Amino acid sequence: MKKKYCAVVLFFLSHLCSAQRNAFPDVLNLRTEVTDVKKILPSVFSDMGAWYAYALPEKKEHYGAFIGPLLMDMNGRWLANTLAQLNIAENGKEIDLSAASPAIHYYPGLLEQQLQVNELKITLQLIFVSRNEALLQTEIVNTGKQQRTLTVGYSGTTMLSTAKINALQNSIDIHFSDSEHRFIIDYLAGGKSQIQTDNQSYTVSFPAVHIAAGKAVQLLQSQKFYHRSADMQVRKNTLSFLQALNKNKMRWDAYLQQYFAKAGPLNNDKKRLAVKSIITLMTNWRSRSKDILHDGVFPSVNYQGFYGVWSWDSWKQAVALGYFNQQLAQNNIRSMFDYQDEHGMVADCIYTDKKENNWRDTKPPLAAWAVREISRYAKDNSFIKEMYPKLVKYHQWWYKNRDHDKNGLCEYGSTDGTRIAAAWESGMDNAVRFDSAVMMKNNPGAWSLNQESVDLNAYLYAEKLYLAALATSINKIAEAEKWKKEAKELGELINKRFYNTAKGYYYDKLFNTETAIETEGPEGWIPLWAGIANKEQAASVKNIMVNETKFNTKVPLPTLTADHPKFNPRKGYWRGPVWLDQFYFGVEGLKQYGYTSLAKELTDKLLLNGEGILTDTPLFENYHPVTGEGLNAKNFSWSAAHILMLLKSN
Repeated sequence: MKKKYCAVVLFFLSHLCSAQRNAFPDVLNLRTEVTDVKKILPSVFSDMGAWYAYALPEKKEHYGAFIGPLLMDMNGRWLANTLAQLNIAENGKEIDLSAASPAIHYYPGLLEQQLQVNELKITLQLIFVSRNEALLQTEIVNTGKQQRTLTVGYSGTTMLSTAKINALQNSIDIHFSDSEHRFIIDYLAGGKSQIQTDNQSYTVSFPAVHIAAGKAVQLLQSQKFYHRSADMQVRKNTLSFLQALNKNKMRWDAYLQQYFAKAGPLNNDKKRLAVKSIITLMTNWRSRSKDILHDGVFPSVNYQGFYGVWSWDSWKQAVALGYFNQQLAQNNIRSMFDYQDEHGMVADCIYTDKKENNWRDTKPPLAAWAVREISRYAKDNSFIKEMYPKLVKYHQWWYKNRDHDKNGLCEYGSTDGTRIAAAWESGMDNAVRFDSAVMMKNNPGAWSLNQESVDLNAYLYAEKLYLAALATSINKIAEAEKWKKEAKELGELINKRFYNTAKGYYYDKLFNTETAIETEGPEGWIPLWAGIANKEQAASVKNIMVNETKFNTKVPLPTLTADHPKFNPRKGYWRGPVWLDQFYFGVEGLKQYGYTSLAKELTDKLLLNGEGILTDTPLFENYHPVTGEGLNAKNFSWSAAHILMLLKSN
């Protein structure tokens, strides 16, 4: 017994040691060159909810600088290719950093360059210390045998015509003619600087430094970005760079350790994938700003149309964030419920300018699932107490506004009476099952499609059970029993209404008829995820899911069967691509009915065949089920979130 206990302890300790951030260099390829300020497709590094980001140099002529910054909430634009290019001269002659021997890496939470040139070892490290501030330290070590006298400085050129660089004492201050944004570089070490600028570019130099053999000199700068001048604060960071770097490492090590402790044993490829997924979520993290009142997570930093916070995305992101960053998980949910209206509706998405918030529709009800899942790892029930009444109001909103014939089964709909917004509400924007749908008015400001959707009602069934669990957690026992009773009744109604015995699958149905919309998509396996199907029904659904002419493609579980005439993964957003959220619901549903080996087989097939999932390629919004090609937005948050869920449960 003692030997077994020691073995477990040793395994646990070695498992945590392997969760150090330095063990995971370059899980994403961050090397790039900016040639067009509007091209924001490269993977980038951001942290702590900052609204700006950096990358690593791809070309030798950019050694000694980090690429960027990329500024967000400015329609996603690069401010510069290199805004702080290191310059070193000796005896009046520039040292050519492009000739250096480089070691350039991205670690979780850290960009680092090490350059060996002319008997100098130069290390540049960049970290974020707050949502508004990044620190960049340059250390120059004299590896030769003689004292060196060097002149050190930086230079940069903005690529935005609207930006103007002003020189201040030991600082440059960048204003923008088309916005209130400010970007500031403060030189915190190196002595009194001399700065020259011509509005679009600058150079800064410091007094000559004498470096004895084997000794080093450090220069430190702070790079800060603010949405408005009114947001600017006096710098409060009193930590040395080494202290800040150690604090940064401890924070990131904690993220990784918390996740790996919950996920259990993973091979090295899957560990690196988990880290890639964590940093994808953290890079897409945006701090509260203007009309976004709590921190939230963008769907993708690489797609300007996603520079906001979406409700459905938030529920999914929060579940994964709860494994390693509880506060962000909770705030991600709060950011959406900050705008819950008096009727209980939650907007589809929100932006820094609330006039742009989309109230034409909401998204499928998975918020209670998210609150329940992240609360499993919370220290207390305070978040449940805060959210429970809001979740109840949201749940009730569906039955008041999306049950046209008041038969206890809801429909997707919109507030403006348009079919496109109603399809958006499903989250499956252009799914084939909605092609012939028409709108029905329920009340002023509330319309429904003329079909009852099986996935929506399965989500509502699951939400009743999650509300029951949350009510039990805060000692509302009578309410918990009410939710359980409602769930039982709804589950029976779903099986009776939507399951087609002859086909062995669940389908949407038109109002007041037995006419099924016999398009087979992920909606048909959501009743397995929710636990509604009986054993025989689950077996029939499973048989369709493993059919190679339908769902068991190279990358399995597409959003439309491969034998459907409208199957078109490359052009059809929800007409064939594999979305990782629907994949997750599918394999979790299989596991609920004992098909654990099959779920693992499908998951491994996804990880192996999806483009770049197990390499340093970004995670895509969705994947081509036949070719494996990554499709649409890169570095997609809910793909990363569901990868973390899949790895944890696989």
